[in-house]
Amino acid sequence: MSTRPNPVGPAWLTWAPPTRAEWLFSLKCFAAALLAFGVANWIGLPRPFWAMMTSYIVASPMTAAVRSKAVYRLTGTMIGSAAAVLIVPLFVNSPELLTLALSAWVALCLFGSLLDRTPRGYLFMLAGYTATLIGFPSVDTPLHIFDSAVARVEEIGLGIVSATLVHSLAWPSSLRPAVLGLLGKAVNDSQRWIADLVDLTPDRVQHHALATSDRRTVAGDIAQLRVLSTHIPYDTSHLRWTASAVHHVQDLVSSLTPDISAVEDRLAALVAHEGGLHEDVRAMLSAAGAWIQAERADARSAARQALNDALNGLHQAPVDDAWARALRISLTARMRDLVARWESCLAAREAIDEGLAGRPRPYEAPARGTLRFKSHVDPGIALLSAGAAMAAIVLCCTFWVLSGWGSGAAAAMMAAIFCCLFAALDDPAQAIQSFLTWTLLSTPISVVYVLFLLPLVSDMWTLAIVCAPFLLITGAFVARPSTLGKALPLVLGVLGIWSLHDTTSPDLVNLANSMLGQIVGVIAAVWCTRMMRSVGADRMARRIQASTWKELDELARSPVKRARQLGEVFTHRMLDRIAQLTPRVAQAGGTVAGVPTDEALRDLRLGTDIVALQQHRDERDAGLQHLLDGIGRWFAGRRAGQHAQPDPALGEALDQALAARLTPEHMASAEALAHISALVGLRRNLFPQRPWPAPDAGPQGAST
Repeated sequence: MSTRPNPVGPAWLTWAPPTRAEWLFSLKCFAAALLAFGVANWIGLPRPFWAMMTSYIVASPMTAAVRSKAVYRLTGTMIGSAAAVLIVPLFVNSPELLTLALSAWVALCLFGSLLDRTPRGYLFMLAGYTATLIGFPSVDTPLHIFDSAVARVEEIGLGIVSATLVHSLAWPSSLRPAVLGLLGKAVNDSQRWIADLVDLTPDRVQHHALATSDRRTVAGDIAQLRVLSTHIPYDTSHLRWTASAVHHVQDLVSSLTPDISAVEDRLAALVAHEGGLHEDVRAMLSAAGAWIQAERADARSAARQALNDALNGLHQAPVDDAWARALRISLTARMRDLVARWESCLAAREAIDEGLAGRPRPYEAPARGTLRFKSHVDPGIALLSAGAAMAAIVLCCTFWVLSGWGSGAAAAMMAAIFCCLFAALDDPAQAIQSFLTWTLLSTPISVVYVLFLLPLVSDMWTLAIVCAPFLLITGAFVARPSTLGKALPLVLGVLGIWSLHDTTSPDLVNLANSMLGQIVGVIAAVWCTRMMRSVGADRMARRIQASTWKELDELARSPVKRARQLGEVFTHRMLDRIAQLTPRVAQAGGTVAGVPTDEALRDLRLGTDIVALQQHRDERDAGLQHLLDGIGRWFAGRRAGQHAQPDPALGEALDQALAARLTPEHMASAEALAHISALVGLRRNLFPQRPWPAPDAGPQGAST
């Protein structure tokens, strides 16, 4: 791997020369752009620069990302073209209805794309703004819209296909190092967290000395891995055959988090209740330490057997104290879950390594079910984004119709594109404004090219010579994340003007109109987005927290069957929320009013315990249903800004439910043991400081 040279230049413009990999990426982008333009020009398409610009839009340093989005982009382009062909002739005689129809189509497609955080979301986005790229320029010639749509699809399709071919065939950049690196990091971080957990002293437990960074690191690893792993089936290496196993490891690592957190909490409760760690607990932790550190399979198997014996001893320890007995039962259950998931995680990880090394062994990841992993989405923000896009397009079209300005179509097109491209950000207006700044800086370059250089082009060779200095240099900085936001607007600003303007007949007035239309559209996008959609990091953090409480309310108060379905994806979605919450709170200054970030794992544990209770309860058990309804009402109150602390009556109900299951006749049932573990978790998370009732005052064998 090449190392990045030291930065050079004055302090106000510190930059580092491009690396070899960045130059290679730029060269591939340039080759794809020339291929797209050459084919488009050869078959006689009217705007071959559209193909060139598209090849840069779809480019990515990761080959799999280009390939995974290519099909969706092309499909979205075709759907958007079909929509334009249907809408424009229908409403061409009524500008008001045409504007509303096209803007509503963009808003609907943008809303759908924001509800899907996978590459599939590009299909909806492209279907939206492609309709404006074809529809608005065709309002003066509606009889030719079909020809225009076909030409635009061919131009954009050529750009997509050219980029995909070049990036796939010429020195493809595999996801393998990045995915396997993140996968190994997630597993190693989880192992370190478990090792820290079992290597405890009472003082460390009592003062919560386990590093919070371990928890956040694991959540961040999983979030990054999920983004990359969506492209694995399209990778150019053998990694693509391991997609199901990689997803299985992700799910297992995600499931480890509530288990590890719950074990930590039960140990803290035992220290607080008993004044330290008793011999049976220490024996279990010692066995767990030997197990987690074992590297060879035979050593791990022996350590696992020793740990099972220690867990059996902990579970059967003769303890008279009811609360201490309940804590041991819950600790044993959580530790067994943790051990089973970690063993499965290691087995899946070893299967991936051996398969990539050419030594495949029989391994089949379990089915993920019909409810696959779902990321956190915010329909409210998606709706506001759709509304802002619709308002920006309507504003540009209104000005276009009232003024009769010839470049009004360009403004409406740019408004649609920019509102869509940046809608997933917390504050799209800031990003669009930055894009506009660098687009404006591209104006002198566009003028020089359109008025002086492009008219000199007579064939593909002279085009390559004329374009190479600008596209090769800026393309190298497009590959660098720190300069992507500056270099890409420069490239697309210049190529956008080439696409909108007839470069074969240079005209300063037409060129100025094209540039002005582009700028007006971006300004409209900034203004409407800022008025309707932009929210701060603090508000987004509060919305994420409210979504968590809403889901916990639904988990608690839903019928058993529905709650079990929701529970299949709760842990993964909750970890996704934690990964999104942490940087937003940091961006807001470290604290956000109404967002107890330190309690994010508590909410995750609460959800896991609610799911466990729902999975093992009888629908006819009115007592547990009453308890779950009370928990759901408390979360509903939290969303409304009420009831920061749960009702003490809820604590009494929890004590009664626990006491009823801590009798010898009930503890023989596996269902009762599962209930005890879940109820202990709920009690610890809702009432961490609540003392266990004294024997003469507490409920003895009370019925739920």
